[in-house]
Amino acid sequence: MRRVRIGIDVGGTFTDAVAIDDETYEIIAQEKRPTTHEAKEGVAVGIIEILHDILTKNNISPDEVVFIAHGTTQATNALLEGDVAKAGIIGIGHGFFADRVKSDTDVGDIPLAPGKLLRTAHAFVETENAESVREEIARRIDELAEQGAAVMVASESFGVDHPEAEKLVMEIAREKGFPATGGHEVSHLYGLRVRTRTAVINGSLIPRMMETADMTEACVKRSEIGAPLMIMRCDGGVMTADEVRRRPILTMLSGLAAGVAGALMYEKMSNGIFLEAGGTSADISAVRDGRVMVRYGELGGHKMYLRSLDVRTLGVAGGSMIRVENGRITDVGPRSAHIAGLPYEVFEPGLNNPKLVLLSPCRDDEPVFAAAEGSDGRRAALTLAGAANLLGSVPDGDYSSGDREAARAAWQTLGAAIGVSAEEAARQTMDIAASKVRAIVEALIRDYELPKEAVVLAGGGGSAGVIVPYLGRVMGVPWREVKNAPIISTIGVAMAMVRESAERTVVQPTGDDVRSIRREAIERAMQSGAREETIEVSIEVDQKANILRAVAMGATEIRQGAKSLEIPLEKELLNTAAESMGLPAEQVQEIACLGRWHIFDGVRKRKSFGIFENQSHAVRVIDRDGVIRLQREGIGAAVSTKGKLKESLDILLEETTEYSTVGGQIPPMFAYYGEKQLDLSGLVSREQVDEVLAMEMDGREENEPVAVLAVVQ
Repeated sequence: MRRVRIGIDVGGTFTDAVAIDDETYEIIAQEKRPTTHEAKEGVAVGIIEILHDILTKNNISPDEVVFIAHGTTQATNALLEGDVAKAGIIGIGHGFFADRVKSDTDVGDIPLAPGKLLRTAHAFVETENAESVREEIARRIDELAEQGAAVMVASESFGVDHPEAEKLVMEIAREKGFPATGGHEVSHLYGLRVRTRTAVINGSLIPRMMETADMTEACVKRSEIGAPLMIMRCDGGVMTADEVRRRPILTMLSGLAAGVAGALMYEKMSNGIFLEAGGTSADISAVRDGRVMVRYGELGGHKMYLRSLDVRTLGVAGGSMIRVENGRITDVGPRSAHIAGLPYEVFEPGLNNPKLVLLSPCRDDEPVFAAAEGSDGRRAALTLAGAANLLGSVPDGDYSSGDREAARAAWQTLGAAIGVSAEEAARQTMDIAASKVRAIVEALIRDYELPKEAVVLAGGGGSAGVIVPYLGRVMGVPWREVKNAPIISTIGVAMAMVRESAERTVVQPTGDDVRSIRREAIERAMQSGAREETIEVSIEVDQKANILRAVAMGATEIRQGAKSLEIPLEKELLNTAAESMGLPAEQVQEIACLGRWHIFDGVRKRKSFGIFENQSHAVRVIDRDGVIRLQREGIGAAVSTKGKLKESLDILLEETTEYSTVGGQIPPMFAYYGEKQLDLSGLVSREQVDEVLAMEMDGREENEPVAVLAVVQ
C-alpha cells in the first residue's frame, strides 16, 4: 500500500490541497477551492470540502493517508480584524511584591491593527490566605465575566517555577464554563509583563480556534483517516489539534512559515534567501546551513514570548499596482489588482485604444494608481507582473508568464504620460520594486551573517518569476525558482515536521539544567505528535539574556525516505563542496564519511603584504542527498569513536579554546554521527558539551564513528 501525505493551506483567497507520495515526495494530486471566510462555520467548511475533493477525485483511500495537516491564517486574520475574545486577567501574588505583580499583570487593551483592540479586564487575587483563596478566585472570575470577559488568563510572578496557583485559576474558570490559559503554558521565561501579554493574546484566540479545531478534527475522523490531524505552527513545525486548543497563539503567522518549510523539504537549499511572492505581498526569509532563522514575534509594537520563523513581509508582488504622481512613477504597491478588483493587464488582451486612468483601489486612497481603460470601458491594472513580462524577465512557461503585447499596449499609455517608452516605464517600476525587496534581503544577509559568496535567491509562490529573476540579476547573485513554486506553501504543510521548544531563565546553567530542559523539549514534541525515535534536539545558551533553550524536531511517523531520488556520486559531492568554497576540486579533500554525512576541508592560502603566507580552512558538511548542512571556516576537527571521544575532545579543545582574563571560551562546535547532526554551537562550557553528547549518544556502540568540528564564531 502506498503512503500518502496530505497538506491543506488556507489562504486569504483560496484554500489549496496537495497529496504527496511519502516515499518519492512526488505530487499525486492537487485541488483548489475558494476560502470560506463568509460561511457560518468559517474556514473549517473549506477545509472539509477540499479534503473530500482530494480523496474522492483522486482515488486516495483513507487507509493510505499517514499524515494530514493544514496551515491557516485564521489566528493572524482574527488579530488583524479584532475578531478575538475579551480576556479577563487574574493577577496572582502576595507579600512584598504584590503591588508590582498587580501592576505588571494589568497589561490593558492591546493594539492589534489600526482601530482594532484586544480588550481586557483585570483583577488581582492575594494568595497569602490559602483557606479563602478558592472563594476569592471564583468571585473575581464572576466579576470579570460581568465586565464581558469570555476567556480567563492566570498570571503569577514566578509562575514558571511554581504554576500551582495559575493552574487553580484555570481549573475554577473551566468549572464555570470559561476557556482558560496561564502564563506558564505559553512560556517558561521570566518577565511577568511580557509573559502575561503573550498569555492574553493566546487566551483571546482560544474560543474561535477551538471551534475550528473541533470541526476539522471531526471531519478527519469521519473520513476514516487514521492519522491524527496536525496544524501548522509559526516556527515551521506542526502540532496536534489538542495543542491548538491549548496554545492557538502558535498558529499565528503559520501561513508565512509554510512556504519556506516547503522550500527546505523539497529543495536542496543550504544558505540563501527564500522569497515567496503572491499577488499582493512577498514573504522573505533567511536560510543558513539548511535551517530557517527564528526570532521573537511582536504585536502592536510589543514583544511577545513567541518564537516564530523570521519571515519579513513586504507589500510588493506580482499584482502590485503602480503609483503615479506629478508625472512620474513614485512607488510600487502596497495596493494590488486583487484589492482593486481588476484583472492584470498582462492577462487581459484586447483592450482597444487604451488610455491611462488613475484610480483609488480603496475608498480612502488617493487616485494615483495606474490602470489602462479600453474604448469599451473595460479596465486592467498596470502591475509588476506586466512590467516584468514586458521586459522579458519572466522565464518562458512560468506560472506568471502572460501576453507580452497586451502588457506593451497598456504600458505605452503610462510611458506616454510620463514622457518615456513603455519599456523604460517598466524598467523604472522594476527598479523601484527591486530596491525595496533588496533592502530586506541585504538586511537578512547582514543580520544572520550569511556568507555572501554562497547566497542563493530561491523563489516560490505564483509571482516568483516576476521578482526573483530580476532581483538576482540586479544583485548579481544566483537565483532559481523552486519546484512547484505556486503551491510551495501547501507542500510545506504536507511535508512539515513536529517542532517544539522549551525555554527557561537560568544563570550559568549546569549539566543537570541542560539534561532537564532537553527532556522537556522531547516530551513536548512527543505530546505534539512526534515519534521519540525521530526527535533531534539542539541546545542553546544565551549568556547575555540568561536564557537556556532546547529545540526538538521530529516526524509524526517513521519516514521511509525518498528511495527514488537520485543520490549524488562522491565526485559530485566533492565538486559541490569545492564550488561552495570557491576552490578548485584538487584543493579540497574529504576528511570523514560517516552515516549520512560527508565532511570536506579546503585550504585557502593568502599572502599578507605580499610576503607572509596565511592559510585558513573552509569546512563543508554535505548530507547524502547533496545538501550542504554546514558552511563555516574551520579551526579544528576530531574524527573519533564514541569510546574515545573524550580524549579526542581534550585535544581538540586544547588547540581551539581561547583564553582571556575571564577564563576560556570554547569554540562553536558541531557533532556528526549516524543520521544525526548535533548543534553544540550554543553551549558555553565543556561540562555542557559533555552532558549533551552523553545524552545524545547514550545506548550507541562504543565503536560508533563520530566527528566533532570546531568552527570560527
